[in-house]
Amino acid sequence: MAESWPEMVYQNLKEAGITQMAYVPDAGHSQLIKLFEADPDVEAISLTTEEEGVAMLGGAWLGGAKGVLLLQSSGVGNCINMLALVQECRMPFLCLITMRGEWGEFNPWQCPMGQSTEAALRGAGVFVQRVERGSDVPETVRAASLLAFNSNRAVAVVISQSILGIKNFNK
Repeated sequence: MAESWPEMVYQNLKEAGITQMAYVPDAGHSQLIKLFEADPDVEAISLTTEEEGVAMLGGAWLGGAKGVLLLQSSGVGNCINMLALVQECRMPFLCLITMRGEWGEFNPWQCPMGQSTEAALRGAGVFVQRVERGSDVPETVRAASLLAFNSNRAVAVVISQSILGIKNFNK
């Protein structure tokens, strides 16, 4: 049986030396979160708000570790101010963002941030690598991790809602 893209992303992140994974619970990242939580070599940390993850990963880097932040597009707005830490201290930052507010979205509250996510990240100095096909996610994450950790840059992989499917929560 072929591996799913979350399993391949997990392997790529492990090969990149990721030992800390911060996340706000999200259905789009659920398989990846479970893989990291089951790994005794990775510290998986559930956050109360997304910007905590930016600071946590900065601390991980200062302590000699590499980390990744998993979040949904609706949480990007919470991170913008904290991303100044990453930019001014020139620390690597890697995040994987599952999109909302596009591709058949049922919740109108998700649309404004969904439409603003990439522009907000770019405005904060983050390299954005958007993925439209599930088969492209693993290689994009691998390349993003190389860019982040080799050049001490902030990099976001934005995963299209079309990859994750339309959410309706039994609407």
